[in-house]
Amino acid sequence: MIDERIQRLSERRSVNDTLNISIEEASPDKVVLSVPVGPDVHQPYGILHGGVSALLAEGAASLAGALNVREDQIVVGTELNCSHLRPVTEGRLRATATPIRLGRSVHVWGIEMRDEKDRLISVARCSLQVLAAPPAR
Repeated sequence: MIDERIQRLSERRSVNDTLNISIEEASPDKVVLSVPVGPDVHQPYGILHGGVSALLAEGAASLAGALNVREDQIVVGTELNCSHLRPVTEGRLRATATPIRLGRSVHVWGIEMRDEKDRLISVARCSLQVLAAPPAR
């Protein structure tokens, strides 16, 4: 069931394809996404752009949220807070989202982003609104 839901969510082309973001693990309790870090995601000073960290964090939280709602519901991000703790210039950045609170109408997820040496690069908190799914097209 979860694999089918992930497949449906991944069918449309998205920013994940553009940035080569990979799903490494996905369950209702934990989602791990990763992105390769190099010039394509650097800011002008040659380090990872903070917006990419934010995108990765919200992506992990959103996928996790989607795995925790009914088939007739969706989740959308309503708030994101990121603290960038250290720079990263190369390798792979992993974002791990775990639930803080799963309510009927609002989810809150904590996300840690770590480099390949398991150093904490960024931390984030993402709130998601649970909505009725739009009609299928």
